[in-house]
Amino acid sequence: IKLEMPTINLDGEVTVLATVPEVIEALESCAMTWQKLISTALEEQLKKVPQGNGPLAEVDLWRERNNTLSALTEQTKLPDVQKVLEILQEAESEHIGDLQIVLSDLRKCHVEALDNVKFLSTLERHLKNLTYGTGFNVVLDTIPSLMNALRMVWIISRHYNKDERMVPLMERIAWEISARVYKVVDLHTLFKEDRAAAKKKTAEAKSTLEQWKKCYFAVRAEIEASAREQHWEFDRKRLFEKTDYMTSVCQDLYDILQVIIEEFYNIFGPELKTVTGDPKRIDDLLRAVKGLTSPVEELTFDPFSIKSAHDWKLIMEEFKEEVSVENVKQIFVQNLKDPPLYKNHPPVAGAIYWSRSLFYRIKHTIIRFQEVEELLASERGKEVKQIYLQVAKRMKEYEDQKYNQWRDGTEQTLPLLLKNTLLTSSVTEEPVTTKKGVRFIVNFSPMLQEIIVETKYMEQLGFPVPEIARYVALQEDKYLRYTNGLKNMLDRYHRLMGTLNEAETKLLDDHIQELWRVFKSGHRRLNWNSLGIGDFIVRCTQAIRKFESLVHQIHNNSEDISNKLLFIESTNLFKFPLSKNGDELPKAKEFFEYLKCERAKDVAHMVRRYTAISQLLIKVEGRVANTNSGKSPKLTSYYAYWENRIYQVLTQLIVKNLQAFNAAVLANVPLFQTEAILSVPEIILQPNASEIDKMTVQCIRDCVEVSKHFVRWMHGTCIECPPQHIKEDEVITFSFYSDVSQNPLIIEQAILITQNVHKLLASLSKYLNQWKRYHLLWKLDKGIVMERLAAEKPACITFDEELQFYMKVAQEVTQQPLIKDEQFIRLQLAPLAYTVQENARGWVISLGKLLNESAREELFSLQEEIQVGVFSSCC
Repeated sequence: IKLEMPTINLDGEVTVLATVPEVIEALESCAMTWQKLISTALEEQLKKVPQGNGPLAEVDLWRERNNTLSALTEQTKLPDVQKVLEILQEAESEHIGDLQIVLSDLRKCHVEALDNVKFLSTLERHLKNLTYGTGFNVVLDTIPSLMNALRMVWIISRHYNKDERMVPLMERIAWEISARVYKVVDLHTLFKEDRAAAKKKTAEAKSTLEQWKKCYFAVRAEIEASAREQHWEFDRKRLFEKTDYMTSVCQDLYDILQVIIEEFYNIFGPELKTVTGDPKRIDDLLRAVKGLTSPVEELTFDPFSIKSAHDWKLIMEEFKEEVSVENVKQIFVQNLKDPPLYKNHPPVAGAIYWSRSLFYRIKHTIIRFQEVEELLASERGKEVKQIYLQVAKRMKEYEDQKYNQWRDGTEQTLPLLLKNTLLTSSVTEEPVTTKKGVRFIVNFSPMLQEIIVETKYMEQLGFPVPEIARYVALQEDKYLRYTNGLKNMLDRYHRLMGTLNEAETKLLDDHIQELWRVFKSGHRRLNWNSLGIGDFIVRCTQAIRKFESLVHQIHNNSEDISNKLLFIESTNLFKFPLSKNGDELPKAKEFFEYLKCERAKDVAHMVRRYTAISQLLIKVEGRVANTNSGKSPKLTSYYAYWENRIYQVLTQLIVKNLQAFNAAVLANVPLFQTEAILSVPEIILQPNASEIDKMTVQCIRDCVEVSKHFVRWMHGTCIECPPQHIKEDEVITFSFYSDVSQNPLIIEQAILITQNVHKLLASLSKYLNQWKRYHLLWKLDKGIVMERLAAEKPACITFDEELQFYMKVAQEVTQQPLIKDEQFIRLQLAPLAYTVQENARGWVISLGKLLNESAREELFSLQEEIQVGVFSSCC
């Protein structure tokens, strides 16, 4: 579109030209032409609509409009055009007003077109991905970004911030998404493709349609949450009616593929052919499955069109009904041999219930099928009806076969089951000696219980049941009462037997045998037809109660004995004396004497409890054998059991005490003290190491010999053996000592303690060797040394050196530690230090005397010299 310029010469001033009529006339004619041209151009642009249904057509429309209006606008800005407008304005021409209005409209339309192109360009990349993207994954990724870009256009743009602009654009986007789905999901080819790929394609198409709506509402929620942006609510019908409907169709197609892939092809595979042994039937089913999709593939209408919604619904109803019949058929075929049962349903009646539930399911389906006449009248409808009749007939045959087998089996089996004895046991012959592992079991066959349940359900199903089965079923409560009574009685008996150890089982052998004699009638004679079952349960319960009372009495006595043994086992045989006056510890002899005295007191208490055990066993003898001799043959093994327990307790007592004493020896906690003394020429312990070692060994021996105070029982009794006179003056007492002292653990522990004490005493002796550096103090004879020194007549400095040496020794000894704690012994070094110090002082005194005598002699000699000199001078 080109504006024609005036042919008249416009050189000169505007004010001058505005007064020339010929100029004004020519320019007015030109202005009228421009007005008409621009008006026509604007009308044509405003009438134009996007050439296509997609959003890119709208972008192209605005870009074309912007180009056209930009060209016109640029022409109106030319100098000649502007001068014409100025001249007409100056001349106050009546045509200038109309032209100014048109020019104003042109500017507004141009500004709008320019603004719209600018903002729509920000969407163009997303719109191209939406239109030309290679797959649904591109579209799925694009929709969120596109929706956010639309939000920015809505917020910032001056023209696309109104519903009348934004809604048509979003409607075009929805159309583009729908078109992508429509193109990819082609029903004529969908079911001919790889089933897994087709299923994936349909799922992606559905997700794409859902993503469109999901992102719209996500942006809407963000805008509402911000409370600052313009409200985002558009006509949902225009935006989502089409896509929502297409979503539902995609879901239907996905369901069809899911049923075909998962519920048919995966089931009717090689494994089912192997299991059923009827491959031809499976192949027939697969052909029927393949035919299910024929109505969908041969549609004469567009399933994605909302106008065809009714027709599509009929197709899906037909598919679902046919699938239901086929599904029930394949479930029936697949589970014939092992039908799934409801909880608590018996096998036969449960199988019939299962078959009938499947029948009612397809019957309900056919009834619904009949409600839509056009479905049942179709060819597929007739095929479905035929399948229904075949399956129903086969189900009826299945029910009849199951029932007849059950009825015949029940009439043969039930009389035999009722003849079973009430009880059975884990031993086949009548036991002669008791075994703790023998268990009695209620002999009520699970088959009998199953027949009762089957009978009740068969009657509910409307089948006639055998009279004997009906009679037994009516007695169910009675049988339940009897079986519960017998089970509770036997549980009580087994719990009671579980509390007995082997010795107690042997002890109560006669009483257990008596109890079994009561059980015998239920084990040998009474059956489930007998009338005396209730009385039998009462007799057994009374016998068990009596036996239970006896067991409790024995266990009470056992507990008393165990408590006494626990006291003995937990006795401390090494009670250490407490330190006196704070840190002062007892001396070695006092320490071991204290242990011996305390042990003697504890042994007396232990022996009293040991002696009382015999009386408790005699008490048990009175209850079991009705005698109180302490030597009943019935209790021989029981006496031996407790005697062995006593041996174990005494062994454990001594082992634990020796272990505790060994730990005390090794611990860095002194228990007694000994002194280091000088016994010229040696430094020794007092008492010496040999004496301490002997006292330790004797203490260990005394601990083991505690077992001598526990006198053994005579064989087969709980009576202590009297002392045995071997010779006239030799008496032997049979105690546990001979056995306990030979125990390897005790011997090992005693040797270990002795070795540890040896090491400790050796370590102390090695420590005392440090004091031998002072041995010259007592090794040399002071008299001889002093005579020799006096003969040498040493100078005073020599005496000073010697005196300094011995004074230093005396001082050094006072700085030595006077207590040495090592493991369980405290070594007192004060006596040794005092002796060394006294020896050093003795040397100092001897040297002092010698120095004194030497000085006196020199003094006297000097006095004589002085006197002689005076005398000579006088003469």
